[in-house]
Amino acid sequence: MTRMQKIGVVLGLALVAILTLLRAADPPLLRQIRDITFDEYQRITPRKFENTPVRVVDIDDASLREFGQWPWPRDRLALLVQRLSEMGAAAIAFDVLFAEADRLSPRSIMRDVAGVDPTLLSRLPDNDQTFAEAIAGKPVVLGFGLSMDGSYKPPVKAGFAFTGESPFNAPPRMTAATPLRPQLQINATGLGHISLNPGTYSATVRRVPLLLGDGEQLYPNLALEALRVAQGASTYVVAAAPDISDTLTSIKVGDFVVPVTASGELWLYTSPDVAERYVSAARVLAPDGPAPEVTAAIEGSIVFIGTSAAGLQDIRTTSLGENVPGVSIHAQTVEQILSGRFLSRPDWADGMEILLIAVLGTCLVLVTTFVSPAVGLAWGLIVTALAFASSWFAFLRWGLLFDPLAPIIAASIIHFAATSFRILVIDRERREVRKAFGQYLSPSLLHRIEHNPDALRLGGDDRELTVMFVDVRGFTTLSERLQPAEVVRFLNTLLDALSRHVVANEGTLDKFIGDSIMAFWNAPVDVADHPVKAVRAALAMRETLARLNATDAFGFGEEYQVGIGIGIHTGLACVGNMGAESRFNYSAVGDAVNVSARIEGCCKEVGFDILVSETTAAALPHFALLDAGSLGLKGKSTRTRLYATLGDETVGLSATFALLETAHQALIDAFASRSADSRKLLGRVRQRAQPYGATTQEFYRRLARRAEHFREPPAAPATVLSEQAS
Repeated sequence: MTRMQKIGVVLGLALVAILTLLRAADPPLLRQIRDITFDEYQRITPRKFENTPVRVVDIDDASLREFGQWPWPRDRLALLVQRLSEMGAAAIAFDVLFAEADRLSPRSIMRDVAGVDPTLLSRLPDNDQTFAEAIAGKPVVLGFGLSMDGSYKPPVKAGFAFTGESPFNAPPRMTAATPLRPQLQINATGLGHISLNPGTYSATVRRVPLLLGDGEQLYPNLALEALRVAQGASTYVVAAAPDISDTLTSIKVGDFVVPVTASGELWLYTSPDVAERYVSAARVLAPDGPAPEVTAAIEGSIVFIGTSAAGLQDIRTTSLGENVPGVSIHAQTVEQILSGRFLSRPDWADGMEILLIAVLGTCLVLVTTFVSPAVGLAWGLIVTALAFASSWFAFLRWGLLFDPLAPIIAASIIHFAATSFRILVIDRERREVRKAFGQYLSPSLLHRIEHNPDALRLGGDDRELTVMFVDVRGFTTLSERLQPAEVVRFLNTLLDALSRHVVANEGTLDKFIGDSIMAFWNAPVDVADHPVKAVRAALAMRETLARLNATDAFGFGEEYQVGIGIGIHTGLACVGNMGAESRFNYSAVGDAVNVSARIEGCCKEVGFDILVSETTAAALPHFALLDAGSLGLKGKSTRTRLYATLGDETVGLSATFALLETAHQALIDAFASRSADSRKLLGRVRQRAQPYGATTQEFYRRLARRAEHFREPPAAPATVLSEQAS
């Protein structure tokens, strides 16, 4: 890991930690994005409207035209209750506040008239009393609102049983309520709050608080109370999470168990607003009585009474984006409970999403930094697709709500930051290295330096290398007849063409020394069969040089053919960065390097262009190699056996080479035994070597003068041996 990679990882993990903590804090913007995501799920697959026994008696515009503006006198509401009761309504719930006396009551009107006889006043009808008498003994539920003033708390008409920890502080807090008319409060069978979204500033109703609390008592909402009254139940059973205070799990009302959030809210699974849900109040109050279809719709149903008239401003927005009367939300709450189609967001969902941000973010930082931004992006896209698919499937199959966007948004930010850091910092360093050294080093060495710049330090390692030296024949004479610019152009053309084969065969270009090339294999990384690859590079150089001469790439014409000599040796050398701290080269030194250079020099004496040492030849099975004799190398106390390289396995396994090899062996055996048949054998060998060109013929022409290279060297005089021993 490089220093900049370490910095990138540290900065990336710090960003992951910040985003994880931000999600744990769950600011309003994230909550809003999450809610919008769940809204979209419902818009794609809304709850289907089912003909459940729930109806809304709507004080709509047609009703206002028929009976006058709102509020209506309560004797008309008494008639409405009477009609609904006669039609067999299971419960009648008013999404209406009755906090003040009826101003349209005759008694209220005459009370304000001066000089009215009190006795006469007492005999006038009181609409509040009429309404109170109408609801007495009937399954009527009245609603109450929340207030910021006063201390009024409505009575609770049902009992509460609890399981688990105390639930009183779990629901939204109710400090006070709007007082109801005393007689109405007493005569109502049930009381429920009508607030749909207390404590939230969102105009969209997504969750309905089924309970409110003041720390000592729980208060049901209008829909829950209507469902209780319709069943004739007397008690709510509230389940709290075991060993966790202030956390609710479900509410049982009669035969129905309702899963709720920790604060006792029901996630509203909205169905489209349809006309079948509504019955106009004007049709219920028709002078001739309600029509049969109206009676059929009301009979056995839980009836909510409210208004959809535009001027009364009781309009709410649902998750489907529809504007509906507030009373419709209460009706949909009961519909959802009766249908058993619930949505829920498990308590552990937040923890899972936070953990996902941490894990996904960490993985993205590591993949983007150490592999590549493209792989990180691909991995991130796969995880994104899985997150969306899993979230959607959980919603569709089980009604579970998991937020896919928070982890995805966090992962996008992390990937963008990590990718930017890599491109601007880490990859910039690598691009600079590649730009500076790409023309001179093998891809393996570039890869090592790019991913480990610390390797660019002084020092070396002992490794077995195959070292190659390449030199241009007759370069001094050639340079005398050329202008300096022409010499440079010639060298650039030749060395560029030849050095490409080093890189192509996984070698490392060490340096250019005038008209020479030094290269080696098996460093800085291991290279399998490095002697074979070095010799293949040499054979490719031979073919390239022949093509350049044939096409007159140097501009010398037919009068001058460029030649090269190549020496290759495999042995131990020290390889690493060498030089000064401020300026150094990656190079190799040692006996293997010296031997390779001396072998290249022997090409002139032997008269052949590619010579390899015995250690290299041992690693070249089936190559076309000919014994070139044992030659004394400068600086070496013993002679070194060399081999002329005619070709690769294709040549070495051919019948033509087999004949040449047999004749060649017979010749060197004759040289070794000082046989008189050597001259005759030499002629036979030269004849069999004709298919291999002029270079091989020159090799054998000089071989006739090198018979001693195939014989054992004479023993050193005893005096010399004793001097060496001393």
